[in-house]
Amino acid sequence: MVAPIKPLAAARRSRQPGSVPPPGPVRRTGPLHHPRWFTTLFLTDVWERFSFYGMTAILVLYATEDSGSGGLGLSTGDAAVLYGAYMAAVFLASVPGGWIGDRILGTRRAVLHGGVLIALGHTAMAAPVTGSLYPGLLLIACGTGLLKPNMAGLLSAFYDREDRAGRDAGFAVFYMSVQVSALLAPIVVGALGEGVNWHLGFGAAALGMGAGLLQYVRGARHFGDTGRAPERSATPAERTRVLRITLAATALVVLGYGTDAALGTFRMPHLMVLIGLLCVASPVICFWRLLRTPLLTAAERVRVRTYVWLFLASAVFWALFLQGGSAFSLFAKYATDREVFGRTVPASWFQAAIPLFVLTLAPLFAWLWTKAGDRVPTAVKYAAGMAAVAGACLVMASAAALAAGGTRVSPLWLLLAFALLAAGEVSFGPVGMSASTAIAPATFVSQMVALFWLSGALGGGIGGNALKLSGDRVPGPGYFLALAAAALVTGTALLLGRRALTRRLGV
Repeated sequence: MVAPIKPLAAARRSRQPGSVPPPGPVRRTGPLHHPRWFTTLFLTDVWERFSFYGMTAILVLYATEDSGSGGLGLSTGDAAVLYGAYMAAVFLASVPGGWIGDRILGTRRAVLHGGVLIALGHTAMAAPVTGSLYPGLLLIACGTGLLKPNMAGLLSAFYDREDRAGRDAGFAVFYMSVQVSALLAPIVVGALGEGVNWHLGFGAAALGMGAGLLQYVRGARHFGDTGRAPERSATPAERTRVLRITLAATALVVLGYGTDAALGTFRMPHLMVLIGLLCVASPVICFWRLLRTPLLTAAERVRVRTYVWLFLASAVFWALFLQGGSAFSLFAKYATDREVFGRTVPASWFQAAIPLFVLTLAPLFAWLWTKAGDRVPTAVKYAAGMAAVAGACLVMASAAALAAGGTRVSPLWLLLAFALLAAGEVSFGPVGMSASTAIAPATFVSQMVALFWLSGALGGGIGGNALKLSGDRVPGPGYFLALAAAALVTGTALLLGRRALTRRLGV
C-alpha cells in the first residue's frame, strides 16, 4: 500500500469549490486510488515520458537512415553528435526552466507551457518537411526543461513539509510511471517509425503529449491554489535583466549559426561547440555562485567543494549510460540478428529493455541498500554503478569482436548489456539524486539538484563526441573497451577515495 497523502494546500484553508480536500481521510477517486490532482499529474508525466522515450528510441535510427529511405542520411558520428547535443540541451534547459517556474510563471503554468512546447516540437518533427527536425528538437528540449523540474515542484507542493513518507511514496509512483512509459513507447513508436514511416512515429509521440495536455487542462481544477503563483516572484528589475541577457544571447546565437548556414558551411559538430561550452560553463558558474554566497557555513562549503568529485563522476556515468541510445542502438540495427519467427524485430524495440530490467532490479537494489544501511557509503554505491556500466561495455566489446566480419550476432548479447546498464542506472541514479539533496545547504536544495542534472548535460556532450571519434558505422570492440576502461578507472578512484569523500560529505 502507498502511504496516505496529505495535501499541503488543504492544511492552510478551509475547503472551497475547486480547492484541495482538507486534512484527514482523502477521498480517492482516481484510477490509481489517489486524489484527482495526483492522477492528473501522474497521467501528464506518463504521456510526456511516452513522447520523450518514443522519439529518442528512433532518433538516431532515423538520422542514419539513407535519405532515399526517408531518413536524414547522416553519418554515424554526426547522428551521435545530434543525439548527444539533444540530451545535453534537455538537461541544460532544466536550469532556466526551474527558475522560470519558481520566479515567473508558477509551477502550474510552467508545466502547461512546457507541455505545449513539447507537443509543438513533436508536431514539427512529424511534418515531412525538410529542416523541421532541428526546430522540433529545440522546442522539445526547451519544453522538457520547463516541464520536468516544475512537475516535481508541483507534486511536492501538495504534501505537508513533514509528510516525508507520503512524498516519498508519491515520487516512487512517478518513478514507476517513467519506467512504464519508457517500456511501451519504443515498442509503439518504433513499430510505426521503422515499420511504416518515420514521421508517423514522431506523430505518435505528438499525440501522446497532446493527450497528456488535454487531461492536464481538464484536471487542473482539482489543484486549488497550489502552484498558481510563484513562491517568490522575481522583481521587475530581475525580470528586465534576465530578459535582456536572454535576448542578447539568442540574437548572438541566431546571427552566428544563421551566417554559418547562409555560407553553406554548417556542420553538426558546429552545434556541439555551443552545447559543449554551455555544458562546461554552466556547472562552473553554478558552483562558483554557490560557493561565493555568504549564507553557507564553513562545513557546508566543504561539502559543496567535495561534491565536485561526485559531479565529475556523474558526468562520466551519464556519458557512458547514454551510449545505450546511440552506440548500442546502432549495433542493434546493423550488427544484431533481429529475425524472430520469420519477422524482423525493429531495432528501436531494444530500447525497451532498460526500463524492463529497471522495473525488475529496482526492488532488489532497494532491499540491498536498506539492508546495508550506512555501512555502504555513497561513493561505493557510485562505484557499483560504474562497475555495472563497465560490464555492459565489456559485453558489447565481445559482441563487436564477433560481429567484426559482418556477422550478425545473437540479440542476447545486447540484452545482457542492457541489463547491466539498467543495474548501473538503479545503483547510480536514485543514489545520486538522494546524495545531492542530502549534501545541499538548507536553502540551496534546488541548485544542488540542478547541478546533478547538469552532470547529465556534460555527460551527454562527452558521450556524443566519443562516438564521433570512432568513425565507423558500427563501433568496434576497441571503442567499447575504451568506454569500459573509463568506467573502471572512475569506479576505482571512487573506491580508493571513499573514506575521504564520506568524511567530507557527511553522507
